[in-house]
Amino acid sequence: MKIDKKNYKPAKQHVILTTGEVIKMLRELKGWTQEDLAKYSTINAKNISMLENNKLEIGKKRAEQLAKAFNVHPAIIMFPEYEAKEIQNAA
Repeated sequence: MKIDKKNYKPAKQHVILTTGEVIKMLRELKGWTQEDLAKYSTINAKNISMLENNKLEIGKKRAEQLAKAFNVHPAIIMFPEYEAKEIQNAA
């Protein structure tokens, strides 16, 4: 059977990340533990864990605290589906 390649388009690569996955990814890329991030962001380590596991809503204040710790804009953390390129640049 011959396949007509003109009718096929290459698959687009896209990854949808959750806010928790972005937090964890940025933290790990920095080489930080959850305790390190807790110290830098003033959010306790238990809440960091809950955020990373999407068991706690991020909220504006936490997003700002994390953004300051990571030295990124809060939108990168709050809206990962729109800021994927910026997340890569921040890492």
